[in-house]
Amino acid sequence: MLNTVLNGPENADAPPLLIAHGLFGSARNWGVIAKRMSDKRKVITVDMRNHGESDWKQTHSYPELADDLAEVIAAHGGRADVMGHSMGGKTAMTLALKHPDAVNRLVVADIAPVAYTHSQNSLIAAMRAVDLSKVEKRSDADAQLSQHVPEASVRAFLLQSLDVKAKSWRLNLDVLEAEMSKIVGWPGAVGHFDGPTLFLSGADSDYVRSEYRPLIKTLFPAAKFAKIPGAGHWLHAEKPREFEAALQAFLPIDPS
Repeated sequence: MLNTVLNGPENADAPPLLIAHGLFGSARNWGVIAKRMSDKRKVITVDMRNHGESDWKQTHSYPELADDLAEVIAAHGGRADVMGHSMGGKTAMTLALKHPDAVNRLVVADIAPVAYTHSQNSLIAAMRAVDLSKVEKRSDADAQLSQHVPEASVRAFLLQSLDVKAKSWRLNLDVLEAEMSKIVGWPGAVGHFDGPTLFLSGADSDYVRSEYRPLIKTLFPAAKFAKIPGAGHWLHAEKPREFEAALQAFLPIDPS
C-alpha cells in the first residue's frame, strides 16, 4: 500500500479527506494544509507510487494510480472525500469514475480530464544532471540545479524530493520519464461520477479552459467551478489560505 501520513482524530464522525499530490511531489508538500484541515476529521496524505517513500513500480498509469488510492481508502473505512492536484487530480478523477462508491466528494485542483501537450522530462534531465556525489547539503544541489532550472521556487519544490544523506532522489525518474506520455495524457475514462465535485483552479493558470467544461460536465454532472485570484498552477502553494478556505467551504464537516 502507498506510504501515508495521517493527521486528525482517528474516530471522527466525518469521512476522512484523502490528498493526492502532483508529479514530483510527496505527502510532505501538503503537510501544512493537511494539519489545518484535520481539526475535526482524519486527513490522509499519500506518497503516490514512484514518489516519496512509496514503492517503485514499473508502470505509472492513471487506472493503476486510482487503484492505489482505492486501496488506501479501503483501509480507512471504505469511503472518503478526495482532493488531488495536477497528476493527483487526474488520479482522483479516475478514482471517482472507476470506484465511485469510494468517493464521497471530489475536489480537482487545476487540472482537467484531457491530454496535454507539454512534457516534464526537462526537469527529470535537470535532476539527473546533479552530481549527487558532490552534494553535502541541499544548497550544493540547488547550485547545480540552477544551471538548468532558473526558477528558485521550482528548484525548492524539486529539492524536497532529494535525500541528501542517501545522495538519491526519492523519485523513480526512469519510470516517470518512460511513462510521461501517460502522465500528461488522459486514459479516456468512461462513465460518470454524480457526487459533488469542485474544479478549483488558479485564475492565472490555463490548465482548465472554458472549452473543457462540456467534457467535464459529461463525466462529472454535478461539477462546480471556482478560481483563486492571483494564483497559477501551484495554487495551494501560492495562495494556501485561500486554497484552504475553498476546501473548507466545499467540504464542510457537517454538510447540512
